[in-house]
Amino acid sequence: MKKVFTEANVVSMASDIRDDAGYQCQPNTAIAVENGKIVAIGQQAKQLDWPKQSLNGGLVTPGLIDSHTHLVFAGNRAGEFEQRLNGVPYQTIAEQGGGILSTVNATRTASEDELLRLALPRAEALMRDGVTTIEIKSGYGLTFEDELKMLRVARAIEQHLPVNISTTLLAAHALPPEYQHDADHYIDFVCHTLIPAAAEQQLADAVDVFCEKIAFSVDQAEKVYAAANAHGLKIKAHTEQLSDLGGSVAAAKAGALSVDHIEYLSEADAQLLAEFGTVATLLPGAFYFLRETQHPPIQALRDNQVPMALATDFNPGTSPFASLTLMMNMASTFFRLTPKENLYGVTRHAAQAMGLNNKGQIAVGFDADLAVWHCDSPAELSYMVGTAPLAGRIVGGTWYDNQGIRG
Repeated sequence: MKKVFTEANVVSMASDIRDDAGYQCQPNTAIAVENGKIVAIGQQAKQLDWPKQSLNGGLVTPGLIDSHTHLVFAGNRAGEFEQRLNGVPYQTIAEQGGGILSTVNATRTASEDELLRLALPRAEALMRDGVTTIEIKSGYGLTFEDELKMLRVARAIEQHLPVNISTTLLAAHALPPEYQHDADHYIDFVCHTLIPAAAEQQLADAVDVFCEKIAFSVDQAEKVYAAANAHGLKIKAHTEQLSDLGGSVAAAKAGALSVDHIEYLSEADAQLLAEFGTVATLLPGAFYFLRETQHPPIQALRDNQVPMALATDFNPGTSPFASLTLMMNMASTFFRLTPKENLYGVTRHAAQAMGLNNKGQIAVGFDADLAVWHCDSPAELSYMVGTAPLAGRIVGGTWYDNQGIRG
């Protein structure tokens, strides 16, 4: 398929964040796409004798990328939310069957069809927010069949909706009841049984670990990273959310694409992330929902030129938010990120956090995944929430309006 999109005010993100060129709007630009790829931009695109579609002066950015979600799950935890606000301690809620294990139990019980039915409207909400690529983690099954079931459901979303899906095996998310007080044996099961199966069946693109005192140790996480590397899977990590264990550095040394949360990352370790080329993924939704007070070391990340990605962390327990533009606003409000940093965080840097070298920029050779906005400047995407500024998305070179209808 060949097409030229005209009258586009392009914000390309095609240069380093230190160079303003990628963030500056290029007015009245044309973008030529062929077979899902951008093949020409500007005057060269305008001169092509191909079918043309006007974008009516819309602001055009790369399609937004949500690089950290837990989108596939069953049940909800609104009741726990209400209990906590009424003063019931989390430990009591957990003893009553609440917490993450309530989501695990509901997800284990649900069929693949039911999980897909629940997941599709969540993905559609992100799409209405300009998202063209979503990373989805497992981690609410914690058994062989249920973890792979979650990954199959995540993969199936692409068959129903015009959105790109990347999957991550997060079996090392929590200790399942079957392995109570036996974390080492569970990690052996993850490394020697689950990771090989997910890789062989091509159900996972990456592997993730929750490295924290309440989850898994650095030594246990390193075993998972080694298994991921042995089976050709990328590495991501939940690290330094609640304490400084050194999990981010361990993940970076193992070749992790990103370390996520990182509220307790030390300034010295920010420098090490730069040395290993690891992205720092900020998750302001969880910071907000949990009413945290420890901020990520933003200035140290800036000083060391560590790319910062932004993601929703969409999940039922700690970040029930299906809006990436809301995360952009939160990142500015809580972490004092600039609108420019936010937009890089959900495009170019988010692609880097997922190892997607063909996405996140409007440049020749990149995938034709774009978002078109009723905006005058990119700063508006961080400024105003809930006014539905999205005009439409272009996914693989095909236009979809803001209701997901192909045009």
